[in-house]
Amino acid sequence: MRETRYGSHQGAFTRRHHLTVALPLALLMSSMHVNGQFMAMPLNCQTACVCASNIVSCSQMNLTSVPTGLPTYTAVLDLSFNLISRLRADWTPVKLSRLHTFHLNHNGLTFLSSEAFVHVTRLRYLDLSSNGLKILEEFIFEPLEHLEVLLLYNNHISQIDRTAFSGLLHLQKLYLSQNQISRFPMEVVKERGRLETLSLLDVSSNRIKALPLAELQALPAWIKNDLYIHRNPLPCSCELYSLLALWDLHRFSSASDFREDHTCLQASAKDKEKVVVLHLNCSEVTLVKKSAHLGQYLVLNCDTRRRGMLKSWALPENVTVSRADKSALVLLEGSLQIGPLKAEDSGVYICRATSDSYNETLHVTVEVFNFTLSGGLESIKTAYTTLVGCLASVVMVLIYLYLTPCPCACCPGHGMTPVSDEDDSLRSSAVSVCQMQEEAGGKQDGDRADKKFLGRQQQQQQQQQHHTAFPGAKDPPEQNGRLNPIGEEDEEWQGESGARRRSDAESVSSVCSGTPMVV
Repeated sequence: MRETRYGSHQGAFTRRHHLTVALPLALLMSSMHVNGQFMAMPLNCQTACVCASNIVSCSQMNLTSVPTGLPTYTAVLDLSFNLISRLRADWTPVKLSRLHTFHLNHNGLTFLSSEAFVHVTRLRYLDLSSNGLKILEEFIFEPLEHLEVLLLYNNHISQIDRTAFSGLLHLQKLYLSQNQISRFPMEVVKERGRLETLSLLDVSSNRIKALPLAELQALPAWIKNDLYIHRNPLPCSCELYSLLALWDLHRFSSASDFREDHTCLQASAKDKEKVVVLHLNCSEVTLVKKSAHLGQYLVLNCDTRRRGMLKSWALPENVTVSRADKSALVLLEGSLQIGPLKAEDSGVYICRATSDSYNETLHVTVEVFNFTLSGGLESIKTAYTTLVGCLASVVMVLIYLYLTPCPCACCPGHGMTPVSDEDDSLRSSAVSVCQMQEEAGGKQDGDRADKKFLGRQQQQQQQQQHHTAFPGAKDPPEQNGRLNPIGEEDEEWQGESGARRRSDAESVSSVCSGTPMVV
């Protein structure tokens, strides 16, 4: 009986003791809980975390916040598989300038402060995968200019601001698979915000329903090799088939490693059916050959799947390109310039790209047509010139036939009086005298005897014309083709010597002067 009472008293004491211990602990825990999140605990490298030189690992410790008091020399920080739901701006009050690797995966993280990374700007590897992130706000990663790898797969991301990845100047790999993304982030591989060093982009297993196929096809091979777009609800089309078939022919990893995972939705009678893209009934895709004409220059690109590789070229019949060969020149970026092309330049050109851990060989087929492109242009130019000449000739003939001045003495339709035959003869005699006088006047240093002979010929012509114009009239010996209507012929001559009152030069000049003659 006493033992029973003693046992009951002992049990009650034990319960009171546990209650006394649990109550302060609960009060302590409640005091540490602020605004829905526990206050940060100081770093404990003996019980909660493992600290090895510059590595701090607190994985799987059920932490609800980042421990305080992290050493400034920390290079690797592992907080994966915990319960950290919010990463505030003050998670580290001091700058961790040596931190280059940060693991925050599997934490249920739902909030990232816009200033969460201002004190860890030297990060090169950031793992935020398998969390609950939904939105990537503008300039969220801008302080991480040295970041090379960013893992964001297996979240709930549905919205990505176009400036979210701005400032990541050295980013090489971006993993965005297994999210709820509906828009392809073209800005990271093209446009103004392009990440120049990005070589891998994984947007597989999302909700993307449309892709800019033409722009994706125009990207360099070293981007397309690691551009993963499989397992998205894309509509079936032959354009999508051509894109993936060409990538598969080039043995790009993004296509050849996931051949059966590249599916599309094909509308059927009942419902949308998922079909493998490379099984679509579309035209077969083949590698495009390079073609050119005689005399042209051609540049062959060595578009490899890796960057910074050492490239060398071999001509048809496996002839290595040398510096002495003037028709083939290897450019600085590794391309081959050949030309001026000849018919024997047709064939397969081989580019061999090598690096420390990877080798690649590309074959480029060139076909040279056995005629010059400029020859055809010259023929077209010649035909055009001939046609223009013919048209000009026709126009000139029409002008000559219909638009020349009227050569008749009477021009009909102009109100002019017909001219008699006598007037016409007088005009012709005057014109002939003027022309002969101009020819004689041009020879001022000639012999005077020639001038007298010319004057006598003019006088004879004037006399003949005068007889013709006025038949039966008295022949004045010296009239220079002019008429004296008032009958003063005998007064102008003196005696039998035939001396004239006017000189020959004066008579000729009077005929050629601009003074109108009275008939």
